[in-house]
Order: sequence, then C-alpha cells, then structure tokens
Amino acid sequence: MSNPTPSTANGNDSRHFKGDRSPCGPSRVLHVRKVPIEVSEAELVSLGVPFGRVSNLLMLKGKNQAFIEMASEEAAITMVNYYTTATPHVRNQPVYIQYSNHRELKTDNLPNQGRAQAALQAVNAVHSGNMTLGGTASGGDGTLMPGQSPVLRIIVENLFYPVSLEVLHQIFSKFGTVLKIITFTKNNQFQALLQYSDPMNAHHAKVTLDGQNIYNACCTLRVEFSKLTSLNVKYNNDKSRDFTRLDLPSGDGQPSMDPAMTAAFGLSMHTMPGALGPLSMAPSGRMTLHGMGPGAVHSVLLVSNLNPDVRVYGDVHRVKILFNKKENALIQMADATQAQLAMSHLNGQRLHGKVIRVTISKHQTVQLPREGQEDQGLTKDFSGSPLHRFKKPGSKNFQNIFPPSATLHLSNIPPSITDDILKDLFAGTGYTVKAFKFFQKDRKMALIQLGSVEEAIQALIDLHNHDLGENHHLRVSFSKSTI
Repeated sequence: MSNPTPSTANGNDSRHFKGDRSPCGPSRVLHVRKVPIEVSEAELVSLGVPFGRVSNLLMLKGKNQAFIEMASEEAAITMVNYYTTATPHVRNQPVYIQYSNHRELKTDNLPNQGRAQAALQAVNAVHSGNMTLGGTASGGDGTLMPGQSPVLRIIVENLFYPVSLEVLHQIFSKFGTVLKIITFTKNNQFQALLQYSDPMNAHHAKVTLDGQNIYNACCTLRVEFSKLTSLNVKYNNDKSRDFTRLDLPSGDGQPSMDPAMTAAFGLSMHTMPGALGPLSMAPSGRMTLHGMGPGAVHSVLLVSNLNPDVRVYGDVHRVKILFNKKENALIQMADATQAQLAMSHLNGQRLHGKVIRVTISKHQTVQLPREGQEDQGLTKDFSGSPLHRFKKPGSKNFQNIFPPSATLHLSNIPPSITDDILKDLFAGTGYTVKAFKFFQKDRKMALIQLGSVEEAIQALIDLHNHDLGENHHLRVSFSKSTI
C-alpha cells in the first residue's frame, strides 16, 4: 500500500484511504474517523499515549480523519481492543478507531507537520516521565499541553446513590497512585479534585472514566483536567484526604471517616441488592462492574422545623416526633441511599414559611416504644404500608427522582378522571394551578404546574395517595419537565 502523499495531506486525494473503511489486519498505524474539525494535534496524540509511545501523526482536517502511528504493533492492538469496548470521545464527540492498511506513516515531506511533531514530542515527554510533579512542563510555545496536569476535576451527575471519597479513591486508584482528594458541592453537584503522582495516570483515568457510570444507570462521572497542578489538603476527614500525610488533623471538629463508614463505602459494599458497584479494570482492559451496592450505614434523618413527608425520595419506615422539640422529628428511611436523597433534595427548602433542615442522624434506627410504654402517639411504624413506591431494588422509580420543582408529575390516574377534576382537586385544596396537561400517549399520567416550589412541596404532602376512586390512589412526585 502506498504511503500518504502531500495531496493526501491536503485532503484532495482519498484513493489511498478507501481500504481503511473495511476491517484490516493489525497494524501499528490506526485510522481515526469522525474527528471534530477543531481538535488539536495534542488531543489526538493523547488518545494513544496510555497504550504506548506515539511515533507519528497525520491529520486530514478536511475529511475529519486522522492517522495515529504507534511505536509498536502490540501497543496498537491493545489500543484498538480497548477502544472497541469503550468508544473514545474528543471534544464531547465520539471518534472511531480501526487498523489502517498502511504499515507506517512517512510524513517527512508533508506541509503543516510542524505542529504534529511538536505535539508528539511534548505529550510523549510527559508519558516518559520527563516532567516533575506539580511543575510547569510546557510545549514549544510555553503553554501547558493537554495531559500535563496530574490533577483531575471530577463531577458526579445523576447522584442517585451516595458517592464517598473512599469510592472515588477505589475507582481512580486503578490507574495509578492517588496522592490527594478534595470533595465538595458546587452548583448543587457533587465534585472532587484528585491528584495523581504521575500526570499520565491522570490522562489514562480521564480517557477511560469520563462518561462511565459508577453504579447501574446512575452516578455518571464527568472527568476533565484541572488548571491546578498540585492540591493543598489541610485536613484528613470524609471530605478531604492527603494519603501521604496521615498525621493531618481532622479539622473543624469533623471526624475522620470511621472504620464502619470506610468499610461500607469501600470494598465490602454488599448490603444492598439491585445496585452495581465501583468500576474496575479487568486484565483485558475492558470496563467491568462488580455486583456490589452502596453500603447502608445510617438510614435515619433528623428533620428540623416541621415533620415533612419525605416519601417522594424513598420509603418511610418509622417516624418519631421528639417529645421536647415537637418541630423536630427522626425519620427512618428504608436504607441509607434514600436517606441521602431526601437530605440532599429537601435540606434548605421552604415549607409553611420555614426553612426545612435535614441531616443524617447519629441514630441508626428509630426505636418503637416498648409494650405498655406511653409515648403519646409520637412514634409511628409505616414499614408494612402498602403505599411504598420503592419496594423493588433497582426499580425504575429511582431513575425518576428529581429535586423539588413547581411542576408535579401525577400518575395512576383512572380513565374517568378529567383534567378539570384534577385541576379542581388542587385548586380546591388551596393551590394556584398555572398549567395542566395529560401525557399524549398515556392518560394515566399528567403534569401540573403550581404557583411556587413551596406550594408544590405542600401539595405533594397533601395529595400524594389521594383516593381518586376505582381503587386508584394518586401518585405525586416532582417533575424535571415544565409545561
């Protein structure tokens, strides 16, 4: 097969590349398709460096294609095998990699190859370990090249199960030595900064984990390079950790992660069926998910300022209104996951003009009063209620859990109920109905928009499980959609 020519590089001659559209035998030259036009040479080189040294690169921007030449055929085979099972993304666009008919790339006489050679030298230098940790190794123009920071910024989306610092450490340790982790919440999203000992470990983790789910159909990782090159960790606790400094204080009265919590969120996460556990790499390089679930340690909430019905975020098993502080209550959820959801979505919301405060309680269960003990009806047991909506582990209901909003999702509506009946039901209970619509394909469900988020919370408490007749109880939850 002939090698690329100058006309090929300019995108004017596709004759040499037609064979690449059909499967070829192994070659150290790889053909990359659907390449976004704005992609840099360094980003393409970075696709290959986790698998070995990249020896050459040819970009055909006019054709949205490129050729990557690996230093060895073995590295190319590993790369193709891996990307066959985990489609790589560049600039949030999927790209496709296969063997080329070319055995090598000869690009010495081609124009516009200067940037490709600079990118090769810079990225391969990082891969070879020629950069000091936290340093400022740079490309020829003095700017940091992609992949040169050992620090990753991690965002966890669709947080339906709790994700702890320990879980992140377990996942990211598969790609190298993790030195430091800092977790925090920003823009209502769980985020983390994570520092590796080697910037190439950070690159490999980013390429592999970005877009992957920690648990089945949820807790999606978004991974990008941080502008920071080193993290400064002051405290070792459940929010931050410097694994090289075990002598650091826990800080601000926050306890370090206790052994029970570490075990629950670490390797021994077997307590909850139906959920899949942390990611790991099989010897083949293929992503696998172990059949482990998020651990259940504390499923009891302390709710202040009122006694809200938090069933929208899980199944309430027991409620205990505190004798000396009747505006406070202990609420035991079915498991720790549901407790975490209720806390993250309800804490800080307003109801009856007061701000709800929801925290995880130090109590692990709500004790029922002993036989003959009078507690004035302050403790109730709902564990046997037929109205629970999260009885099945891994139920699709968990995928339809959203923060409080002014629009409510109504379901389990019998055929005889009209839109006017439902609007009158909400208006007659004292709520402002701004909009209403049935689902086009399923009139058992509808959306109703009320005057405010606070109104919607109160309406859910008042009307969830309302008897509509015909043996139908109305199901009410918060919607992610608007009308």
